[in-house]
Order: sequence, then structure tokens, then C-alpha cells
Amino acid sequence: MTDTSSAPPAPERPPRLPPRWFVRTAWVVHRAYYRVTGRRRGLWKPREQKWGTLLLRTVGRRTGRQHAVIVGYFEDGPNLVTLAMNGWAAPEPAWWLNLQAHPDTTVELHGESRAVHGRAAEGAERARLWERWRTYDDGLDGFAARRPSETAVVVLEPRAERTAG
Repeated sequence: MTDTSSAPPAPERPPRLPPRWFVRTAWVVHRAYYRVTGRRRGLWKPREQKWGTLLLRTVGRRTGRQHAVIVGYFEDGPNLVTLAMNGWAAPEPAWWLNLQAHPDTTVELHGESRAVHGRAAEGAERARLWERWRTYDDGLDGFAARRPSETAVVVLEPRAERTAG
């Protein structure tokens, strides 16, 4: 019998990702399901140990056209928190680039709509929110390690809607 107590631990392999075509198809099907059900299904609120989903509307940074994407989120006080991960692919998601150009937007949650202002969390706030995400996804660090750049933790802060005067 050999002593393995002094052997270095085996390197951890990053979690396996589904093929890109599968991820993109899942996004399309999810949005279609939301539309076909008259916006009654496809979004859910976060629960204990389970993130929720919201529909984020953005304005194209080059086209000025409206876009919508469904993303996972959790609540941090009045703020909504998501990750700019693009299915763990290398490029930044288009919605995040659009949100950086036009940070004031709206989100649809299960049963309500909110006006929000998007920004990237930084420093201690980012570290704290990343740790919260880890409670929802224990493979988070392994998936994030596949990306060439740091994954942005996006905070969607409530804002007062302006009314025409």
C-alpha cells in the first residue's frame, strides 16, 4: 500500500459545458416560451438556494434598437444582481455592452416591471456578490476560469421613472 498523504492533489478539471449551439438554442426556446405563454411563464422569483430569472431590456449601442434577454438573478436588498457571462463563452454578452452604453433601462420580473440603472460591482461589493452567486452555483469558479477576462457582476439598481411634465 502506498502513502498518498504527501501527494499533491490532482488538478481540478473545469466543469463541462454543453456545446455552444445547445446553449444558444436553449436561450431562443426560453424566450419563445415566455412570449407564447403570454408572458405568464418563463420568469420566476429567486428562492432559497435558487436564483430567479428576469427579462432585461437594452438599447443597442450601435443600432439604437430595443433588445431583450432573459438572465438569472438574485435580490440584494432593493438591487437585482446578475452575471455578464454569455453562457461562459469568451466574448462579453451583447446585452452587457449595450447596458454599459445605455445604463438606464427596464426589467420584467414575474408579475412586475421595474425601471433600473445598471452598473458593474467593484472591489469588496463584487467579492461579496460573487460569494452569494457561489451559493447558487457551486461550479461558478470553474466556469468563470474558462473565460479570458473577469466576469462582470452586474447590479441593477432601482430608479424612479420620470413622467412627462
